[in-house]
Amino acid sequence: MTRTAHHIRPPHSRKAYDNSPGTPWCSVVLHDLRYSARSITEATGECRRPRPRKIRRAVDVYSFARYQRDASVARWSALEERRARQRLRTQVGTLLRLVNTTSGELALDAADTVDIPPARHRRGSLWLA
Repeated sequence: MTRTAHHIRPPHSRKAYDNSPGTPWCSVVLHDLRYSARSITEATGECRRPRPRKIRRAVDVYSFARYQRDASVARWSALEERRARQRLRTQVGTLLRLVNTTSGELALDAADTVDIPPARHRRGSLWLA
């Protein structure tokens, strides 16, 4: 496996950690192979495989994307999941009231009027954090 930004050694194992504001936490150099549109069209015309170009990208990492040590994301996630379950119960209750009539027959035509979106309340807000 190649070494990418997720597989680099932590900076504190190489040098002292600089926590001053404005300095990057880590600098990463990524090497990649890309095909340009021109190389693909030339290779198609010459009946050969296209040749990739080597691209070098330097990235300064200032913070982790979802590195949260506080409990605010967990509290917000629990609240949003609770609300999503309440909405689902309300919509299912509406559907049951429309379908179950007092005469005992099921009103199946009324079931088409209620639209219940798929319930995706399991840890959805943690992914959006």
